[in-house]
Amino acid sequence: MALRDRWQALGVNAADVLIEAGRLASEGRPYALATVLSVVRPASTRRGDRALVTPDGRVTGWVGGSCSEPTVVREALRALADGDSRVARMEGGCASEGVVEVLIEPVLPSPLLAVVGESPAARTLAELARVVGWRVRRDGVEGADAVVVATMGHGDEELLAAALASGPGYVGLVASARRATSVLAELRARGLGDEDVLRVRAPAGLDLGPSSQEEIAVAILAELVAWRHTRPDESPVPQEAIDPVCGMSVAFEAAAERVLHDGVTVVFCSAHCKARFEAEPERYAGTRAP
Repeated sequence: MALRDRWQALGVNAADVLIEAGRLASEGRPYALATVLSVVRPASTRRGDRALVTPDGRVTGWVGGSCSEPTVVREALRALADGDSRVARMEGGCASEGVVEVLIEPVLPSPLLAVVGESPAARTLAELARVVGWRVRRDGVEGADAVVVATMGHGDEELLAAALASGPGYVGLVASARRATSVLAELRARGLGDEDVLRVRAPAGLDLGPSSQEEIAVAILAELVAWRHTRPDESPVPQEAIDPVCGMSVAFEAAAERVLHDGVTVVFCSAHCKARFEAEPERYAGTRAP
């Protein structure tokens, strides 16, 4: 059975790929969408075929077999690391003589903002954050990239302690300067160290002077946007290794074909290259694990 036939037999089609993409996006999980732009025969894929690649190298869909898929996985992981789209071009190689061009687009989730409290500032901030594309939750702080506590004095200390423990990059408190000083002092009295306490932006938001609750929300959103665009990039750089048979660079962790030879893990772009290596290991210089 041909590779394309095997894929279709699994019941996965282009629409399923887009459905899976929507599911990942709704969960705030990153992925790269790969779309075949052009094909020169012989090749086992067609223009418009799609697949998505998750950060662990898992592929859903079809953009070609043999050497095409490992190349797409490698470029997809690079795209997820740097956030840039790219076109991958596969010419011949391994058992194929065709040419395939694939557009690879990283889809990175927008930050998740947890807004705690029912004050006018909290409600306005939640609404505005959604308008600019942030994901917003109102029912907890776990997993949030940023947390804003805007309860107007109802359990601020407990909520801030929980927020700091969850590890977000931004923690803000809506309060007057006097109230903020009191809350931070109470956090220290409860045993939190200066390293944690100093992470709290209190009062949160740009200093606009005397402001309404709605204006405070705008000031906080402005600070959040600035924080988002200045925070360090924490995307891992994918490790790669060279297939000793064909010379292709392969994403090491995602490589399905590998052997342990003389104590060294050697990875391959395909089962074809792996078989050639196993038949004549002395002919090929082993590739070291990264």
